[in-house]
Amino acid sequence: MDPDSLRELLEAVKSGRTGIEAAAERLSQLPFIQTTNARIDTHRALRQGIPEVIYGGEKTAEQIVESARALRHVDQDVLVTRVEAEKAARILGQLPEAEYDGTARLVWIGAAEPAIRGKGTVLVISAGSADLPVASEAALVARRFGNEVEVLQDVGVAGLHRLLASHDRLRAARVLIVVAGMEGALPSVVGGLVDKPVIAVPTSVGYGASLGGIAALLGMLTSCASNVTTVNIDNGFGAAHVATLINRL
Repeated sequence: MDPDSLRELLEAVKSGRTGIEAAAERLSQLPFIQTTNARIDTHRALRQGIPEVIYGGEKTAEQIVESARALRHVDQDVLVTRVEAEKAARILGQLPEAEYDGTARLVWIGAAEPAIRGKGTVLVISAGSADLPVASEAALVARRFGNEVEVLQDVGVAGLHRLLASHDRLRAARVLIVVAGMEGALPSVVGGLVDKPVIAVPTSVGYGASLGGIAALLGMLTSCASNVTTVNIDNGFGAAHVATLINRL
């Protein structure tokens, strides 16, 4: 249930196209649906503008399928993050209408091309090819949330000319998500080139002293570019969520 569908339901009751009992039954599914393993929040889109998303990392395929079916029961799109290929195969075996992206590790049930609701472009920038899983998660989640999304790949600071060659794309974006591992310098560079919000995403990519992304995280948190803000390590989803809210303002 989101603001648009709630208005449609109320208009249908007002016009007599939907009876009071039918509307009451639908509203009775708010604010959550109790399943065997979870309480599915069907009220979140009304409160926050973005519906509940299933984190699939530590869940079984069966738990994910149960939650997905609960969401579909109330006509809500389904987005599941952090799903590895073997688990995804079991999910798709039970939900053949679902789609899977192996790079982003996302399962999706919904419109192939969600309607654009954002006011501008969200540009996802990946420092290196090793950062692509997190960058792809950010890009696809942002697209599923109704943003126009562009991706700029492999433009890390080891070859700064690659980034500067796309300066026009940087300036044209309304929100930028910058994904980088190693020392995590790229968001500061991007932040110094644009007058828009930059959401920095540290990744766990790098050699020993990168400490599984902590070096990049600390570098981004201490960025000298004041328009840079930082989410947690490998959190492409969180970056896309915040970028979506900014892009709707």
